[in-house]
Amino acid sequence: MKHKIKLISLAYIISSNMLLGQTNDSLVIRKIFSEALSNGKSYELLDHLCNNIGGRLSGSPQAAKAVEWSKQVMEDFGFDRVFLQEVMVPHWVRGEKEYAEIIKSKGSESIAVPVCALGGSVGTGSKGITANVVEVHNFEELEKLGGKKLKGKIVFYNRPMDPTHITTFRAYSEAVDQRWAGAMEAAKYGAIGVVVRSMTLALDDHPHTGSMGYGNDSNGYYEDEISVEKDINKIPAAAISTKGAELLSSLLKKDPGLQFHFKMSCQTLPDVKSYNVVGEIKGSKFTEEIILVGGHLDSWDLGDGAHDDGAGCVQAIEVLRIFKALNIRPKRTIRAVLFMNEENGLRGGKKYAELAKTNKEKHIAAIESDGGGSSPRGFGVSGKTEQVDKIISWTKWFEPYGHYQITKGGGGADISPLKDQNVTLIGLRVDSQRYFDYHHAVTDTFDKVNKRELELGAAAMAALVYLLDEYGL
Repeated sequence: MKHKIKLISLAYIISSNMLLGQTNDSLVIRKIFSEALSNGKSYELLDHLCNNIGGRLSGSPQAAKAVEWSKQVMEDFGFDRVFLQEVMVPHWVRGEKEYAEIIKSKGSESIAVPVCALGGSVGTGSKGITANVVEVHNFEELEKLGGKKLKGKIVFYNRPMDPTHITTFRAYSEAVDQRWAGAMEAAKYGAIGVVVRSMTLALDDHPHTGSMGYGNDSNGYYEDEISVEKDINKIPAAAISTKGAELLSSLLKKDPGLQFHFKMSCQTLPDVKSYNVVGEIKGSKFTEEIILVGGHLDSWDLGDGAHDDGAGCVQAIEVLRIFKALNIRPKRTIRAVLFMNEENGLRGGKKYAELAKTNKEKHIAAIESDGGGSSPRGFGVSGKTEQVDKIISWTKWFEPYGHYQITKGGGGADISPLKDQNVTLIGLRVDSQRYFDYHHAVTDTFDKVNKRELELGAAAMAALVYLLDEYGL
């Protein structure tokens, strides 16, 4: 009987301790959200980054200024250690504003349309390029047409993002191959230039830039997904606004002999020295275990990179600031990483992973925010089954805050090189319906980010970091 009483008492104690632990977790997470929403600094940091520094294309003076500023911010917040990781990055410059027009075959009428150079493209020369246009929707159509019909022409890729996909990132991923590989594929058949429909679901006059490549010498990071060849002729590549694409397509149907003229002065300069910016709070017990949270500091040059990815950078800084503000001393080392050169090379992410391997660092998890600063919905997780399932089991802690989707499959471009080091990769998932209205366009500006939504995203990341630190993987 005494043994039975002891077993019951032991079970009661264990149950009580588990309940106490759950109650404590709930209180800490509540404090994290309250701190972010009442005293958060992410929005004012984003304001400075966007409006005082602006667009931060790799190799630009603005990117260099952003490195200095973010390092100072983390030092001012009193993080235990703040340092830079040197990385050589591409230095592509846009030059003068691009110009394009549709020239009708009958008469001398021309219609100006909005275009912008794709990142990494060569220029057209001072006189620009003028030629007849061939519209295609995929590389299969291109191959069927062949050199006889494409030589000396401008190829017009007009495959829209699929509006039926509720997840807009899926629609983007299905359409973006024409932007990245369009020029190299068209050049195989003797085309002299390409024009690509902008990667957006919006119908507007804002062209969207983005990375493109010419093959194995490219600065892009899709080489493993698309067949590339050496010595591809480098032809100019421009994005046209969706309204411009609709107009060009409709006019081509009426007037197949029309011509397209565009002029771009972009060029690629020698690589430039830049840096990843890293700040951390040292762990008190498992110091060697690292939990990374980050975003990419570079952006395209058309807007000020508010959603892509200034939001992710300030959220990463905010996670560590929240820990400091609430006096949460983590067991494991928490590290904020602002990566350089995600947009046109992924050099920062690759360098970080290289150094982590060289220094024999042990990352247990890496979280990236690179989907914009909109309202958070949850997380996508990639890793070993037991680790993914463990994180999914924490969904209950996020449901009171509207984060109800913790699912398998996720991560981020900058943290993807850590995959080979058996790191669990996690991506913050947000409401993506408006994201591609702004992505890589002049419209990606600070005024498009909602303060409360940005703060909720930072809080969600901080809460997940807390659970990862408390229970490990």
